[in-house]
Amino acid sequence: MKQIFLLMALVAVSVSNAQDANKAKALLDEVYNKVKGYDNIFVDFKYVLDNKEADVNTETRGDVTLQGDNYLFNYLGSQQLFDGKKVYTIVPENEEVTIEDKAEDENTITPSKMLTFYKQGHNYQWDILQNVQGRKIQYVKLIPIDTNTEIKSILLGIDVETKHIYKLIETGKNGTVTTITVNSFKTDQNLSKTLFNFDEGKYKDEGYYIIRN
Repeated sequence: MKQIFLLMALVAVSVSNAQDANKAKALLDEVYNKVKGYDNIFVDFKYVLDNKEADVNTETRGDVTLQGDNYLFNYLGSQQLFDGKKVYTIVPENEEVTIEDKAEDENTITPSKMLTFYKQGHNYQWDILQNVQGRKIQYVKLIPIDTNTEIKSILLGIDVETKHIYKLIETGKNGTVTTITVNSFKTDQNLSKTLFNFDEGKYKDEGYYIIRN
């Protein structure tokens, strides 16, 4: 009799987990479709990296403008631009520009994938609901399918009303916790037609060293 009750309990847990996974996937699908519906997106964010064992804690901010695969990414005093073909990394402090081909590794999370990377390669779990200054933030836990990855799990906090990502908490297998919190999320801005164009001549005139990889 105990074995029957145990089996029934295991089946109930399995069904509940499957339902939660389906709920999580459905919510992420809504977020993905919302993101894909915008012509362009601007995100201003806070970035925190913490590893207590290594006594590391850094905090900074950045912003990124996205339009299709193109992006303009400002972070740690540097700027990275992708025009659909090449990636340009501009470092004013060193007066250097590095030009390289687009990364071919599908597992690499580039700025252009930062709002859509969760679509593939993960198992999903329904997590906690938080109230953040009157906003309902529903968390979904992502577990990488690839067991060789350095990422243990990712928590995505999603604004229930807007279906925009509010927070990302990535936990590495080495104990490093990376948290990205969205301060501002703007859509369909009037962007300059040359925003994603790289003017090599301008930087040469300013004395920048051009590195081609």
